[in-house]
Amino acid sequence: MMRKGFLMKVYPDMHDEYEKRHNEIWPEMVEALHRHGAKNYSIFLDKETSTLFGYVEIEDEALWSKMATTEINKKWWAFMEPVMETNTDNSPVTTNLQEVFHMD
Repeated sequence: MMRKGFLMKVYPDMHDEYEKRHNEIWPEMVEALHRHGAKNYSIFLDKETSTLFGYVEIEDEALWSKMATTEINKKWWAFMEPVMETNTDNSPVTTNLQEVFHMD
């Protein structure tokens, strides 16, 4: 299992909406995440900076990278675009983090 950490930004006035949309995540999105090897997926919010910290465990980097090309993922990105910083393809602006310590 591989661990991935990353940062994103939600707009300051959209904290509640961001959380609401994730509390109501579409079942087909969850299914696609599982099919692409995602497990133990969490997103945390620092309200002071509007920074999101994402953590996900994946089975395989190549399988995980294919998630971005799915229609359901593209639909989710378009749905989330009004509430967070995004790239021109609606994907979230993301900073990948390097793991420097882990303890089981």
